[in-house]
Amino acid sequence: MDSTSGNDELESAVSHLWQEHLQAPFPAGLRGAERAGIDLVLLDADAAGCVSAWLSGGGSLDDGRRSVLHRCIADLDRILPVLGPGDDTPYWQRMYRLSCWVARVDPRPAE
Repeated sequence: MDSTSGNDELESAVSHLWQEHLQAPFPAGLRGAERAGIDLVLLDADAAGCVSAWLSGGGSLDDGRRSVLHRCIADLDRILPVLGPGDDTPYWQRMYRLSCWVARVDPRPAE
């Protein structure tokens, strides 16, 4: 497989998962909440903005957004293990997967 078709496949996968994510409401009760000292609304907005920019930019990010996205991945790594029963873990796992795909980082296995 050449790199062009690989990138097309990645864009298709990200686009599909992104549409699924857009249909999911932000988890009820988490507005203003923090986990592991991380503001969840801000984390969601930052990561979503980077994924959206990557999709609209044809599969590329500028250095600033790439840096933001790597911070988001590190923050998601910190919050995923401490999420509780009402925190909608699948929502955050999906955002983690999207962020890793866009940053081309291998996601860690779900715990």
